[in-house]
Amino acid sequence: MKQVVLKGRSMIFIAFLLFIWELIIRVADIPQWLLPAPSAIVVEGIHAYQTFLPHAIATIQLALLGLTIGILCGLSVAVLLHRSATLRAFVYPILIVSQNVPVLVLAPLLIIWFGFGLLPKLIIICLVCFFPIVIAAMDGFRQTSPELKHYFAMIGASKRQTFWKLEWPFAYPSIFSGIKIAATYSVMGAVIAEWLGAKKGIGVYMTLAQSSFRTDRVFVAIFTIVLLSLVLFSGIRLLEKLIVKGRGSHAEHSRHI
Repeated sequence: MKQVVLKGRSMIFIAFLLFIWELIIRVADIPQWLLPAPSAIVVEGIHAYQTFLPHAIATIQLALLGLTIGILCGLSVAVLLHRSATLRAFVYPILIVSQNVPVLVLAPLLIIWFGFGLLPKLIIICLVCFFPIVIAAMDGFRQTSPELKHYFAMIGASKRQTFWKLEWPFAYPSIFSGIKIAATYSVMGAVIAEWLGAKKGIGVYMTLAQSSFRTDRVFVAIFTIVLLSLVLFSGIRLLEKLIVKGRGSHAEHSRHI
């Protein structure tokens, strides 16, 4: 009930901000090409639905594919680094340094190396999604209860058994936290990838709208990006609730051991 109230308050606050936006546009008589009113954006979204839909579908497909590959790569690297201290000592600093290089800087190089096909776009999305998943998963592995690890050692469990039976399930909340962050980044990563060169997609739609000074269409694309990010985030959150069961009881049990 409390969450419903909080969500209701958030929706009311957003509606209030949109009302203020609409009011300022009408009172100040701001040109639509400079800053359109929310009502004008909604009208344009309805009118351009059939034109915009193929672009949105293309971006969704690209974002989901890139997110899936990013999750698989991120979790694989996190497991390898957690299981090998030597590998972690060499690779982990490189991961940290790599985050200081903007994706937009790497984008031209990816185009030169791999052309204008699907591969450079997927690499961009993977780079955006990869880091939060790796860091969150590794933190989750490290936070496994020492008492439970000691108990597994006492009963003769091997390191592999300890990892898959204890550390991996214990890290589920952290892993899903990283995936939720990556999911919100994936849509924006797909749009950035489409700016590099694509036949269709929200990024292409935004570029065409910007070149023709159709600010209302740019805002339609922006709001769609936000909506898709929220839908992906909510989907991952629902999946987390279905998969992660009894984590509260695990934490409570570890505190009492």
